[in-house]
Order: sequence, then structure tokens, then C-alpha cells
Amino acid sequence: MNVIIREGIQTDLPAVLGLINELAVYEKSPEESILTLEQFEKDGFTNESLYKIIVAESSDAKPEIVGMVLYYFGYSTWKGKMLYIDDIIVTNEQRQKKIGEKLFTEILSIAKSNHAGHLRFHVLDWNTPAINFYKKFNVIFEKQWVTCKLNPE
Repeated sequence: MNVIIREGIQTDLPAVLGLINELAVYEKSPEESILTLEQFEKDGFTNESLYKIIVAESSDAKPEIVGMVLYYFGYSTWKGKMLYIDDIIVTNEQRQKKIGEKLFTEILSIAKSNHAGHLRFHVLDWNTPAINFYKKFNVIFEKQWVTCKLNPE
């Protein structure tokens, strides 16, 4: 299958949300995925968009979204501008077809063209396929950092 890597648009959001929910099941936390399509649209496609999306779309007779990267720019007190990847997702049926590599290569290009000092992202310590994927790109796995979360309630 051939895929086209392109910037995501608002009409892609239902398919992207489907990928996000598929990832939540894969990561054994489907109950944690509470994002609604309405909130997703509001947060990404208004004057103050909080994120951007790159999608992998099949170039078949009936195109479909088979992968995505959700990212945004942040700021590091040590490095300056950074690009944060929240998720890279390729649908289960399309894994092992180099789609993830195409998406990751595109996000690297976006980081470089936007003069980001570095990329930052997380990977679950049990997700061996993802860890092995990132190793191909010489990613640094920082053992001394602990991810922290706090719900405002």
C-alpha cells in the first residue's frame, strides 16, 4: 500500500480519534481516552490551536487515514523551542509497513524547519515494538526523568 503523508485537516479528526481510541485499547487503558470530537475540533481548529496533526493516508481507490502524529511546540528552559510529540499511531493492520518511519521522518523535518532545539516524547516501558522503532533513530532514553501528571480537580 502506498501512503501520502500530509498535514491533517479538520475533516480527518473522526478517523484520527478512532486511531487514538485504538491506541488506548492497545495500551490497556480504553477508559482513559475521554476526548470528544467536539473538544478535539475546538482545541485544534480555532484561532488558538493547541496542536497540529500529520496523517498517513492510503492512496488506494478509497483513501483512509492509517496513521498520525499529534504534536505541538513548547519551550525548554535549557534548549529553547522544542517540538513535543504526544502520539505516533499506525493502525494495527498497517504496522510493519514503514508508515511509522515516514511519519517520524516527517516530524523530524518539521522540527528542523522550525528550528526546534529538540524533540520530546514518551514511550511506555513495556512497549518493546515502539522502543525498538525509536532505537532505529538513535533516540536517547532518559532513565533519570520521571513523568508526572496531576488532574486539576
